[in-house]
Amino acid sequence: MELATQIGGAVTDGLAYLGALATLGGRAAYFTFVAPLRGKPLRLQRAVSQAMQVGVGALPILSLITFFIGLILALQAAYELRKFGAMNYVASAVAISMTRELGPLITAIVVIGRSGSAFAAEIGTMKVTEEIDALETMAINPIHFLVTPKFLAMIVMLPCLTIWANFMGVLGGSLFGVAQANFVFSGYIRASLDALFLRDIVTGLIKSVMFGITITAVGCHEGLSTGAGAEQVGRSTTRAVVVSIFLVILVDLVFTTLFFFVSAA
Repeated sequence: MELATQIGGAVTDGLAYLGALATLGGRAAYFTFVAPLRGKPLRLQRAVSQAMQVGVGALPILSLITFFIGLILALQAAYELRKFGAMNYVASAVAISMTRELGPLITAIVVIGRSGSAFAAEIGTMKVTEEIDALETMAINPIHFLVTPKFLAMIVMLPCLTIWANFMGVLGGSLFGVAQANFVFSGYIRASLDALFLRDIVTGLIKSVMFGITITAVGCHEGLSTGAGAEQVGRSTTRAVVVSIFLVILVDLVFTTLFFFVSAA
């Protein structure tokens, strides 16, 4: 009986947490897309600043990681494909794996580590130092002021970073393709493009937008939920990273399943 109570409590808490994330995401979407039509302008300067931090700042580490991921994929694919004399399919395997799955997912994980944690730490510190209370005293909505620029920056920059990650992954695979699989560079790129359909790229970009919304909602929610004391800021930051990774994987599973059944219909 006690076990059933614990499971029920965990399920209830989880659903309440998802509800809080959905509410926060919905309010951020309202201030991003609806409120400007009703006379509440977007804080574009803050959104651009956030976009620079989220997007441009992540390019070096993301480029390095996805380049090596592409190279690893090519090595792993070649390990099996050469048994069947099908080394010419290495480019296809790398391109499809990157665009449909690994490009968006690796990008999301890198952004969680860089920006999701930063969102939680920034807003959590403001909560501890009562800056959020000061905003409310000045009749400034914290969601509009703090969350909306981050929300806009993430839904714009995550697809852009994903496209770049896909390119770097293919480029990493081409290093092996040229060195070991008897490709010339232009032939490898052409084989990669021939293997891709528009739906492969679009599904990855749709996932990246949903990942951006998830990361923003979790990071900001954890920051806004921070308790008193500096120790709580660290806990909120850690929790934001862990929960974001879990929910990104969950969202990835849901959308991959959805796309599978849609394509099979």
